[in-house]
Amino acid sequence: MAPAHHQAAAATTVTTQDIRRAQRADGPATVLAIATANPETRRSQDEYADFYFRVTKSEHLPQLKEKLERICKKSGIENRYTYVNDEVMKAHPEFSDRKLPSLDARVEIASNAVPELAAAAASMAIAEWGRPATDITHLIFSTYSDLKAPSSDRRLASLLGLRHTVCRTILSLHGCYGGCRALQLAKELAENNRGARVLVACSEISLIAFYGPEEGYTDTDTLVAHALFGDGSGAVIVGADPVDAVERPLFEMAFASQTTVPDSEGAITVQHKKGGMEYHIARGLPEMLAGNIKRCLADAFGAIGVAARWKDLFWAVHPGGRRILDLIEEALGLDNGAMAASRQVLREYGNMSGTTVIFVLNELRRRFAADGAEGADWGALMAFGPGITAETILLRVASGLKGN
Repeated sequence: MAPAHHQAAAATTVTTQDIRRAQRADGPATVLAIATANPETRRSQDEYADFYFRVTKSEHLPQLKEKLERICKKSGIENRYTYVNDEVMKAHPEFSDRKLPSLDARVEIASNAVPELAAAAASMAIAEWGRPATDITHLIFSTYSDLKAPSSDRRLASLLGLRHTVCRTILSLHGCYGGCRALQLAKELAENNRGARVLVACSEISLIAFYGPEEGYTDTDTLVAHALFGDGSGAVIVGADPVDAVERPLFEMAFASQTTVPDSEGAITVQHKKGGMEYHIARGLPEMLAGNIKRCLADAFGAIGVAARWKDLFWAVHPGGRRILDLIEEALGLDNGAMAASRQVLREYGNMSGTTVIFVLNELRRRFAADGAEGADWGALMAFGPGITAETILLRVASGLKGN
């Protein structure tokens, strides 16, 4: 007869498969709370060219000012929020000239402003979620505005009072697809760590890339960027297997994918230099995105065996610009109004880079709540950025909205 301790060991033997099954959640990741925030300064798009050329002391360039006014008028934007104001520019006149060394000063400002703006959104998301901040197990922070370490994720964890064992991840230089990439990672964490609650935080301030126009050339990249980009932060709490009577699932995250558009590496570029961050946005970018949108969607829906008509979905598309939305709607044969949430966010806030898609998701949530969640059950969350990289998350309206 085998010794007693050998019998006990045999009786309690578990396989690695058993361990993995116990670690994984039973259901899909869900969005449990959403919140957004902006800096105090709100600037009308109609007045932006006057402000920009005045604070950068560039009023001796009337042709460039007229060009910026035309771009602003066609942008589909009415207002933007910004950290940059007269006080900031008075304290740092070097920000007006990209040839002057100013990156250190910009980074010093951003290292405080970025996590503080994120904390404003995250604290509201945690309050909506209804559980204590110490129940957050993972934090994913996306930003291109902060270049300092310890970085914004560490500061945000302190500002919110997260527990010391929270697992932090920082994403940088993803640009306009940063928010969607963070949500995809949150989905993976929530589904593969039973009981995990993931806080996604995105925060951007365009101060890192604010400078005046240069005399002697058309300077299209600078003018387009200054006509489009605004500042904001967004926070989302993601978790699987929601706790009844405590957590309210808003959207199920059914599937996520990433696609790199062929031959597009130079279409969107970002580089930090001594005078701040410089953008390049290639001509023809809207056409390039629209020409690849069907493939991105077909790959995502095909992977889970869901046959979908594009007109039957709800849409949360990053509003990189009005023409991008126009051409994507046209390419997919969508009805007018299909991307109303994206256009609303673009109109009220401009393009806030990776943060923007969280604003769109929040606007969609608001519309579903107002309409009693009538309409499409399935939808697509999409964002695009350097690479060109396209992120797609397939969403399904969850019980927290259906029961509203």
